[in-house]
Amino acid sequence: MTYTIRRICLPDGAPEQAKYAAEELRYYLALMCARPFPVENCAAEGSVILDQTAGGVLGEEGFRLIPEEGAIRIQGGVRGIIYGAYELLEMLGCRFFTPECEKVPVVSGISLTLDKTVEQIPRLEYREHSYTDLRRSPRFAVKSRVNGSRHMIPEKMGGHLPYAWFVHTFQRLVPPSVYGKEHPEYYAMRADGTRPQLYERFQLCLSNPEVLEIAVESVRRGLRENPRAKIISVSQNDYPRGCQCEKCLAIDREEGSPAGTLLRFVNAVAERLEGEFPDVIFDTLAYQYTRPAPKITRPRRNVCVRLCSIEACFAHPFESCDDESRRVTRPDGTKSTFIHDLREWGEVSGRNYIWDYTTCFAHYPAPHPNWHVLQPNMKAFVRNNVRGVFEQGNGAQGGGVDLNELRCYLITKLLWDADTDVQRHMEEFTDYYYGAAGVYIREYIETLCGKAERDNIHVGFNDMPTSPLFHEDMLDIYDGILEKAEQAVADDPLCRRRVQKARLSIRWVRLKRAGMFRHEHDAEAINAFYTDWRSFGLTRIDEWVSHQSTLRALLDDKWRATEYLEHWSDEGPEIL
Repeated sequence: MTYTIRRICLPDGAPEQAKYAAEELRYYLALMCARPFPVENCAAEGSVILDQTAGGVLGEEGFRLIPEEGAIRIQGGVRGIIYGAYELLEMLGCRFFTPECEKVPVVSGISLTLDKTVEQIPRLEYREHSYTDLRRSPRFAVKSRVNGSRHMIPEKMGGHLPYAWFVHTFQRLVPPSVYGKEHPEYYAMRADGTRPQLYERFQLCLSNPEVLEIAVESVRRGLRENPRAKIISVSQNDYPRGCQCEKCLAIDREEGSPAGTLLRFVNAVAERLEGEFPDVIFDTLAYQYTRPAPKITRPRRNVCVRLCSIEACFAHPFESCDDESRRVTRPDGTKSTFIHDLREWGEVSGRNYIWDYTTCFAHYPAPHPNWHVLQPNMKAFVRNNVRGVFEQGNGAQGGGVDLNELRCYLITKLLWDADTDVQRHMEEFTDYYYGAAGVYIREYIETLCGKAERDNIHVGFNDMPTSPLFHEDMLDIYDGILEKAEQAVADDPLCRRRVQKARLSIRWVRLKRAGMFRHEHDAEAINAFYTDWRSFGLTRIDEWVSHQSTLRALLDDKWRATEYLEHWSDEGPEIL
């Protein structure tokens, strides 16, 4: 049946999320046909009825678009009512590509054919990734249907899932500044018998009962200080080895993985605090040495395990990659792949989250050939009992290149629905965002990924641009395709500038390789690159250091400016 939409029905006393959905519908429908759309409290013919529900099968995020006599009803939870409004707009042809780029069709009247109820309930309860556009624009985050802690979405726009603490929290649990001097036994022993506590380069001695008591009180305090928090992380620091004391090692061996030692500790914290905080999830990591699942211990019902893919190859799907160098060693000396660990955690844990990686963090501009693996990897997550995914991408405040706008868009679509039509989304985005250059942008993506697949080139999260992907002949091919893209939009200033931004990827790799391999530093080319880089508002080239420090490393023929630092995080956060 075809419905003509003339008004929006918002019942009296509707919650603030339904009111926000009504305002968004009114704005975009009016923009489409340049006529007002009244918001009324009666369901007359031609209405879109907003029906916000609580609980039930739809939960907070599911929604239905229900055809009724003369009207369309949008039924949904606290976020679902808003997602349902955006779904209606997308069915009418709207697209929300970036905060600044939206496709809103111009029509003479608003009509929609809807023959049966449309229902969507996301498989993932937690969906987050770190691209700047989603962090700086809560409105765009809602349109993208992400809900993680970084997105800071106000309650009237549906809210988000707030963490009290977010990963690598051992220094919060038992601060070395408080206990380190008098109680070195609280901290992990290394193989040489020492117990250092520098930066995050330490872990805790999880078999020490006094550590558990202190940790319980720290977590209790953290939750009381963050009363709205739904999750708190009780997780190892970013250091690749646990405690080597005999008690901890004995548990590691018994469990077949240090994850068992960690999980016993986290379970104990969660059990002690469950009565006081019955709705809080206690989150921990399966990361580096804790990645393999334990043989014995299972997570409690209020414990979530976040499995990290940091060692994996990102040029091939997890399920088919044959790079044996990326395996993790268990206490008995055997090794496991990421996909094996994902499957095992899926069998033993009722709530698993993922920390995945979607860019090159050492060289943000470097072309990252993960386009073909985004969907198969997301499908693998969903098949293996994963209920939440964090995709870590370029988190620089100024954003990035390497077609990050497109990657951001595709990832959010996959977070909502792992079976979505990725090719359609890619074509719609590139044809609109890049105009006539879109076909060449897709050719560039296929050429990059095709090279990695054809020659079985494995790519990590922090690689230097040394692989055959970036040999000069390949850079010439990529640049030639992007040159055609720029020529195709020579008369379109906006699309041309977007292509020029994309071409910064190849320019950076050429500069870096010239310095590292030939000790060549072309002052004019370097100056032009940095001038253009800043003209786009771009900031960091490397995850952990400023672009100024990266320039210094370029001229000193160092791969990264982190080589100047005692610890890779010493330069601190970005200052714009």
